[in-house]
Amino acid sequence: MTDSSREPPFIVDGLQYCNWSPEIFEEMAAGGVSCAHVTICYWENLRETIANVSAWHKRFERHGDRLLHVRTGDDLRRAQAEGKTGIVFGAQNCSPIEDDVGLVQVVHDLGLRFMQLSYNNQSLLATGCYEAEDPGLTRMGRQVVKEMNRVGLVVDMSHSAERSTLEAIDCSERPIAITHANPAFWHPALRNKSDDVLKALAESGGLLGLSLYPHHLKGKGDCTLESFCTMAARTAELMGVDHIGLGSDLCQNQPDAVVAWMRNGRWTKDLDYGEGSAQAAGFPKQPDWFACNRDFTNIAEGLTAAGFSAEEAAKIMGGNWLAFFERSFGPAAA
Repeated sequence: MTDSSREPPFIVDGLQYCNWSPEIFEEMAAGGVSCAHVTICYWENLRETIANVSAWHKRFERHGDRLLHVRTGDDLRRAQAEGKTGIVFGAQNCSPIEDDVGLVQVVHDLGLRFMQLSYNNQSLLATGCYEAEDPGLTRMGRQVVKEMNRVGLVVDMSHSAERSTLEAIDCSERPIAITHANPAFWHPALRNKSDDVLKALAESGGLLGLSLYPHHLKGKGDCTLESFCTMAARTAELMGVDHIGLGSDLCQNQPDAVVAWMRNGRWTKDLDYGEGSAQAAGFPKQPDWFACNRDFTNIAEGLTAAGFSAEEAAKIMGGNWLAFFERSFGPAAA
């Protein structure tokens, strides 16, 4: 009989958008990364999203010793057992479904398991956090949430505005996720979330992935591990430890030009430099204690130093995401 106490803990990252390479896959293995939710699209339409999915299928073929496509919680458990890194697909915008609610089923069939209702701007579904006014979910947004609930595509409100996020939590019959953001009480970035949102998220059974992206950290690239983990402890007091995980938003090895695509897409001819920058867009410096996929151990040690028990730290590092995957990725009960 296997001694489960000696099995390595799950380390699950709720969001990454790295410049994928064999070197990064090796770093994931060295860092013990059980699974990462990877961005399949920002502004891409359905056809372009399919091309991005196809590119990942080629990676799975070439690096089958390192990677496993995760569509279910059981897939994540298999990846862990085989010493591989599971890869979950997600969309940071609703652009892949274009203006057709029927495409929700299609993107789920392609393997997507998360979809944001908006990315910074107003979408056909909801309002992004950079907009001056937030009228909440649209009529189409409510229908899409209903269909996402049916098929098992998780509603993600990481880049959405306050009212839209609260309405999504209320409208969704299944728990939603905020895969990569931090509490506004710690650092008032546009994308960080209010106490009202965090409480509503927890009360509905949802999950928050704490972000390591410097613009969302107190002190940005100079944020200390102690500060981050103290924030995690305070967030656990507010929400309950079962409702927080990690969502690093790591963009490792991406060229600065990629930021222009993330911020500007096709919606503007002007340069939108985004939050935290008045100059040409570029990626900010990561904290020294979290520079790449090898560094998750630092966070685990920091959580313990901040007062979390070993069991609580294991939940935050990946156990909570595993439980969320298991109850969220399948179709709704009849």
